[in-house]
Amino acid sequence: MLTTLAAALLAVSALPAPAAAPAPSYGERLEGFTYPWTLKHYAFRSQGQPLEMGYMDVAPQKNANGQTVVLLHGKNFCAATWESTIRALSRQGYRVIAPDQIGFCTASKPDRYQYSFQQLAQNTRNLLAERGIDKAVIVGHSTGGMLATRYALMYPDSVEKLVLVNPIGLEDWKAKGVPYRSVDSWFQRELKVSAESIRSYEKKTYYVGKWQPEYDRWVDMLAGLNRGPGHRRVAWNSALIYDMIFTQPVWYEFPDLRPSTVLMIGTADTTAIGSDIASPAVKATLGHYNVLGKQAAARIPHARLIEFAGMGHAPQMEDPARFNAALIGALAGK
Repeated sequence: MLTTLAAALLAVSALPAPAAAPAPSYGERLEGFTYPWTLKHYAFRSQGQPLEMGYMDVAPQKNANGQTVVLLHGKNFCAATWESTIRALSRQGYRVIAPDQIGFCTASKPDRYQYSFQQLAQNTRNLLAERGIDKAVIVGHSTGGMLATRYALMYPDSVEKLVLVNPIGLEDWKAKGVPYRSVDSWFQRELKVSAESIRSYEKKTYYVGKWQPEYDRWVDMLAGLNRGPGHRRVAWNSALIYDMIFTQPVWYEFPDLRPSTVLMIGTADTTAIGSDIASPAVKATLGHYNVLGKQAAARIPHARLIEFAGMGHAPQMEDPARFNAALIGALAGK
């Protein structure tokens, strides 16, 4: 009997391992990836061409409070990555609008576009006007924080409250000595993006060396977009956007912000555009969010600072429950 059992075990061990599931691949506008709510499309003309922004417009689950929160995603994020925050806000009675900006995710990827935060802010304002929204809470994360800042500078009377979640642009990298990287160089860099490079960067910067299985979905989303049939156009728009981020600082205008502002900062964040090509001496001065958050709060009138000690670049994803509770409390003035 033992001989028979041993033979059976050997036979099982000799079987080929099941093939790994193929890595997902998505279309140029993230076709094939499912958003958590109905994806709508805002069609408009900009810079002489027809374009579209994808967005979600999520109604309050109960006890509507009459307020709208607009969630602006970051560079390596999409509207869908706000899923947990959208659910929490909707349960509290908020209407939530989460758009994908031109060049990102489900939005158009034009061959030619003069990217500026002013242009993206205007696109967003026009989308909100079409949805009948005159005034809203504007929440921006990462690059979305730079966009939210520009939006608040351009349309201060349309901003109920400004919330900046680990915004980049809390320092001017070029003024600190980070060398310029051309659009062509960014393009070549973006063509090499892979699931492995995304996961490695996010583990280090977003999640402070920790990893949870639920993060894999967002890696697959980005990697699948960069792996798909439109990968060259995706990479080209990404390069143009990086150039916008690096060359259009908002830091100098923080004292001009009029809306009530909340900074929500994971203090272990080290994000700094171009730090990978900066000299060791310059790199050592960059991305210290435990200091940058406090400096920004001191420069912005009527600013309140909420720190998440030891958390990285994406506190809304690293610890959704803690982040959502803090955000809802801040919106309620607590």
